[in-house]
Amino acid sequence: QVQLVESGGGLVQAGGSLRLSCAASGRTFSSYTMGWFRQGPGKEREFAAAISWNGGSTLYADSVKGRFTISRDNAKKTVYLEMNSLKPEDTAVYYCAADRSGFNARPTMTRGRYDYWGQGTQVTVSS
Repeated sequence: QVQLVESGGGLVQAGGSLRLSCAASGRTFSSYTMGWFRQGPGKEREFAAAISWNGGSTLYADSVKGRFTISRDNAKKTVYLEMNSLKPEDTAVYYCAADRSGFNARPTMTRGRYDYWGQGTQVTVSS
C-alpha cells in the first residue's frame, strides 16, 4: 500500500507562484508513474501533469503547459508541481496520484490508470 501526502497549497494572487509537494510512503515509489490532478469548485477532477518513473517523460494538460512543471526526487520519494503565472481559474484542490504499472508505463492523463491518491491540498488564486 502506498500513502501520498500533499502539501504546499495556499492563497496566492494572480500571477504568483506556488510549489506543491507530494510525499510518498512505500518501497516501490521509484517505479511509479506519478500524476497531479485538480478539482475546481463545481467541476470534475481533471488532469494537470504526469511524470515517468525516472523523470524522463512528462505530460501536461494544455491549460497548464508552459506555466506548470512537474518533477520528482526518487531518493526523497517526493514529486513536485511548480506552478507559475497562476490564474484564478487554477483555483482547485490539487491531488497527487500514483500509477503502479511499472517501469514501462508512460505518463497518462487517464484517471483510471492511477491506483493511489492523496487527500489533496487547496490552492486558491485571487484576482
